[in-house]
Amino acid sequence: MNLSLQDPFAVAKEYPETLASTLHYGHSVVIQFNHKGDYLASGLSDGSILIYDLISNGGVIAHLAEDSHTRPVTSISWSKCGRFILSSSQDWSCKLWDLSKVNSDEDDVELELENSSAMIRTVKFDGPIWSASMHPQDHFNNEEEEEEEENNRKRKKVEKHVTLVTTFTPNDGSYIFTGTSKGWLNITKTDTLELVHSIKMANSNIKNLVISSNGRKLAVNSSDRIIRQVNMPDLINITDPDEWEFETDHKYQDVVNRLQWNSVAFNHNAEFLVASSYGQSSHDLYIWETSMGSLIKILEGSNEELIDVKWNYSRCTIGSTGLDSGMIYLWSVPFVQKWSALAPDFVEIEENIEYDEKEDEFDIIDEDALTKKRLEEEDMDVDVITKETVDARGFDITQQSFVIPINYEKSLLG
Repeated sequence: MNLSLQDPFAVAKEYPETLASTLHYGHSVVIQFNHKGDYLASGLSDGSILIYDLISNGGVIAHLAEDSHTRPVTSISWSKCGRFILSSSQDWSCKLWDLSKVNSDEDDVELELENSSAMIRTVKFDGPIWSASMHPQDHFNNEEEEEEEENNRKRKKVEKHVTLVTTFTPNDGSYIFTGTSKGWLNITKTDTLELVHSIKMANSNIKNLVISSNGRKLAVNSSDRIIRQVNMPDLINITDPDEWEFETDHKYQDVVNRLQWNSVAFNHNAEFLVASSYGQSSHDLYIWETSMGSLIKILEGSNEELIDVKWNYSRCTIGSTGLDSGMIYLWSVPFVQKWSALAPDFVEIEENIEYDEKEDEFDIIDEDALTKKRLEEEDMDVDVITKETVDARGFDITQQSFVIPINYEKSLLG
């Protein structure tokens, strides 16, 4: 009903323009939306994790505090089903959380919000973990083994290169993309952990690697102040790594202020790219259109440097964290309700107007013709059983996602 009342032109807009809300509970360091876009996980500087319910206008529904990390959280990754969360931290560990065990108990015993049983697995390493990614398909059975191998690669030197960032290929997770301190992009096959392809992308550290959800574009953020947009090869149909070509399509940089970029993110179809800038004097997010490589929007509203930035695909929302306050800023598209979407002859007026009667408005209506027209309309087959498969913006609404249990009788913030 609400989607029907929204302006179809506003619904079709694919990038936000307005700072819609802020979330502030604890000092947020990193954020991550779940795949369906109805939850937001926030990693805090004290090592705990908050879960916000975006459907209820940003209310906190879970606080993973007991058995949490002892130092700031560095990354958060959701399973595709929305039930599990993988977190990494500067305390040299990765933790796997089962959200079905938050705020619930089989014996109906009232539990504390900080439910220690939600943490189901911990893996310790020999150094701080700066990022960890959950396999897009095999997220539970083998994720500990794969994450251990992936994060161990961060501390191995290959030809005097140190691996700094990693990411799985979307959908199937068959390859691991890694960026090194010398600007090299290395691609490893997930099942064999064999290095299959290497290419030099920059002459400095690679800070971020982001692959679009459709697998068509790759964004490489390096410390030389340039974000490189790369066209991805067809990794499924082209099985020979020697035939892969990674062509740089566009380079994004601020030639005037020479800004560094903290974090980058694509929208759902890789038509837009957003980045947060480094430096106390820069408080904005930059959005580029990826086909032409042009800057189309600067998101303003924050009064501090923005660090982590993520794109909520289904709700067309961009989230970012503030460096000083730890506040979460959310930019979205302002949707205006249009009643004319339900009644084509409905007219919105801002002030009283003098009504002009139509010439045939009160003419006698032929009841027989009206009845005949009504009967013809009743003969039309109207399907009222089949459910819609997509929403107003074209996203699949048949995808099942885990619903986090909520204890409504307790204060969620303690």
